[in-house]
Amino acid sequence: MTGKPVSVSDYEQEAKRKLPKAVFDYYFSGADEQETLADNVAAFSRWRLYPRVLRDVSQVDMSVSVFGQQLSMPVCVAATAMQRMAHPDGEVATMRACSSAGTGMMLSSWATSTIEEVAEAAPGGVRWMQLYIYKDRALTLSLVRRAERSGYTAIFVTVDTPYLGRRRNDVRNRFKLPSHLRMANFDSPDLAFSPKKGYGDDSGLAVYVAQAIDPTLQWEHIAWLKSITSLPVVLKGVLTAEDAKLALKYGIDGILVSNHGARQLDSVPATIDVLPEVVEAVGGQVDVFLDGGVRRGTDVLKALALGAKAVFLGRPVLWGLACGVRELEGASGAMDKRVQNLKIKLTDD
Repeated sequence: MTGKPVSVSDYEQEAKRKLPKAVFDYYFSGADEQETLADNVAAFSRWRLYPRVLRDVSQVDMSVSVFGQQLSMPVCVAATAMQRMAHPDGEVATMRACSSAGTGMMLSSWATSTIEEVAEAAPGGVRWMQLYIYKDRALTLSLVRRAERSGYTAIFVTVDTPYLGRRRNDVRNRFKLPSHLRMANFDSPDLAFSPKKGYGDDSGLAVYVAQAIDPTLQWEHIAWLKSITSLPVVLKGVLTAEDAKLALKYGIDGILVSNHGARQLDSVPATIDVLPEVVEAVGGQVDVFLDGGVRRGTDVLKALALGAKAVFLGRPVLWGLACGVRELEGASGAMDKRVQNLKIKLTDD
């Protein structure tokens, strides 16, 4: 690519050029044949817009309220793990940028910055915690308590990862964290995805998940999570009306329609295609969100028209981080501008 990036795909191409192959492959890859990975993006093109004309649009207000907090736009940042592989400031830079843009960030449990560091980066910013339920319930509880103390205002619990999806490039690369990084929220080497461990010929992360994450997860565990926190609990990973209705029975506060960026089970539908049935199933009782494949402003509009309260972006933010490396070295405020620019590109693409 030559010249300044003008779309998310341009940022992706530039990030591919800058990042080590194993890192780019980890961020980019989907499960197995990656059919759903491609369809997450392509599916938006199957939906068509029917515009009305002669409507005064000289003043546009994109603000939205999410769990009582006002955001500048219905575009938020999804939980993506290990962001310091893309940029030295990682999740801290992303939080600063989100705060500057007036939107919210979901922090991955597998961040390379701590819960507290991200909160301190932008004390007034809107932040939510993504959670896996570990076999070690005390560890799970400690993550929730740390998020509460640090001003996170919702828990997004991932429910589609009893085991890690088969991501072939990660297996080929025998993916593990670069040696200078760690999963920052875990002190015990037995509970962290450590670059110093040997994981054999498999994806190191797949081995880690099999060791640490609880595959017995059931609805009763969601009830347990609801019982230990007063924060809103959102189910991340719902794709069917049936599960959406069960979520209501268990008092869930929101649903994130997600197929984990097509990284878990291949051949599942694109999220935009199942969004309408989930929205219909909940009947307005809770807010419904969407992630997966959002690359343009028109994608956001389609999701909102089909009933989503807001959408979450994952990979585009990682590409922005990777492309910001030179600008950000020694310049703590530059990432704010980078994400502002990325917001504009999403609108104009």
